[in-house]
Amino acid sequence: MPDSSQKPVALVTGASAGIGAVYAERLAARGYDLILVARRADRLAALSSKLEASHGTKVQVVEADLTKEADLSRVEALIKADPSITLLVNNAGNATLAPLAKTSEQDAAAMLALNVVALTRLTHAVLPGFLSRNEGTIVNIASVLSFHSMQVSAIYSGTKGYVMNFSRGVQQELAGTNVRLQLVMPASTATELWDLAGIPLASLNQEGLMTSEDLVDAALAGLDQGEDITLPSVADATLWDKFDQARATLFAATQTGEPAPRYRAA
Repeated sequence: MPDSSQKPVALVTGASAGIGAVYAERLAARGYDLILVARRADRLAALSSKLEASHGTKVQVVEADLTKEADLSRVEALIKADPSITLLVNNAGNATLAPLAKTSEQDAAAMLALNVVALTRLTHAVLPGFLSRNEGTIVNIASVLSFHSMQVSAIYSGTKGYVMNFSRGVQQELAGTNVRLQLVMPASTATELWDLAGIPLASLNQEGLMTSEDLVDAALAGLDQGEDITLPSVADATLWDKFDQARATLFAATQTGEPAPRYRAA
């Protein structure tokens, strides 16, 4: 068991830039030691040095491409072997925004591997330890495209819709425990993801973009307030409640065991 004097440890994926790097900075300021996972080791090293100097944070850098089986398995093993991890931020994500017919098989596979498979497996890896200790927090970064789709986002929206439904199911599993899962659904955020996705950041409506700093600060405020669902840019929190209730009502309406009248022969 870890020494009680140790700081809690947060593992953040996709930590080399953007939202993940801001999470690392904010969590270091909150007193966490860190395990930072990303592909770009040089950026992780620079961020690590900065956080160690500014906050006295102990940082373990893990260079890994979570779309690759060997790297993902290595991070899974690390999580399972380290009981000091109390927070997992599943932030790493990939987007190629284009019509399905114009999306390469490689790009489609990369989105599925990172947004769906890696997030699922890392959540699965951390959960038994959290439950056995009856404490721990998982933060899954989804998107407002979890519940909306566009002509260029069929795959991306599909993967983020999975994150939403997966997270909602796990939240129900965790009811009655001290283990939490927060689902964060950002709208457009000013990160490198846009340029990598094929839509230049400069081409977007700048007034509709949230900074990574504001996003993470809002998400952490939601976590502090005990939210299961955090929509950082939505002022009227009842909108989610109405949406979720409509989903529940629709599901209940399916449980009749009979064809709807409009499908019956006259």
